[in-house]
Amino acid sequence: MDLVNEILNIVLPPLVFLSLFLLSPLLIFFNLLRRVQGFRNAEDVAGKVVIITGASSGIGEELAYEYARRGARITLVARREDRLRAVAEKSRQLGSPDVVVIYGDVSVVEDCKRFVQETINHFGQLDHLVNNAGIVDLKMFEDYSNISEAAARVMNTNFWGSVHATHFAIPHLKRTNGKIAVVSSIAGWSSPPYLSIYGASKAAMINFYETLRIEIGPEIGITIVTPGLIKTEIVNPELLGAMRGLAFFPAMSAGRCARGIVDGVCRRQRFVTEPSWFGVSFWVKTLCPDLMDMFYRFILSPRPKRD
Repeated sequence: MDLVNEILNIVLPPLVFLSLFLLSPLLIFFNLLRRVQGFRNAEDVAGKVVIITGASSGIGEELAYEYARRGARITLVARREDRLRAVAEKSRQLGSPDVVVIYGDVSVVEDCKRFVQETINHFGQLDHLVNNAGIVDLKMFEDYSNISEAAARVMNTNFWGSVHATHFAIPHLKRTNGKIAVVSSIAGWSSPPYLSIYGASKAAMINFYETLRIEIGPEIGITIVTPGLIKTEIVNPELLGAMRGLAFFPAMSAGRCARGIVDGVCRRQRFVTEPSWFGVSFWVKTLCPDLMDMFYRFILSPRPKRD
């Protein structure tokens, strides 16, 4: 078997690259065809039922407004109930015929089960699940005093929160041929400094939902969202101070990002990156990893003092 592997090590890589090169025009054509079909067959979400987690601010709040403008019925989930009620009221004003507010923490399994079930009890169906809730922990890895506690907090919200909500929602989404949108981050592939635990949680989300897409087949559409620099609470002075170069990059408004996300979900796109030009970081990381490392070292500010 070792001999077979040695032969494959030599023969297979150039054979695959040559095949991809020769087939690239055909692959590009099929990708363009899928995009055209997505535009033509984009879903009308008027009257559809949507759950949005982390809906009290940032991208989640703007997703609520975008779905509301399109006439969707919405369940808003977050830990800040007072803020949620303000978002719900504006969503109604923007056109949503029915908005439900549910206080919930996605890191608590029982809360995930409850907000899915309460949505079904109220609306009788579920068409879209938007896993948006997330937290960030900005710190150099070696500066953590309790890595287990920090990692658990981020993973329980960013990763397990979306996984549990998805698990409870799948039976209902299958009945409506529904869709799942999961808001990850370019940090899931680009590995920025100060965000080791956050980036790991987002990478886990990408890998999990790529696998789930294969397992559940065409019954439920899955769109993985990887936002770049968006004007939210996460992109704060602390982050901009830690990475001085970020100040030179234009941050997209959360509203424009939300519109791109909903468009992508309705068109059944596999991936949505907003702003789309941030997608080049994936190819740089894949093809020239040393260049990406050099870039991040360049934009790092002087090392902050440890706690």
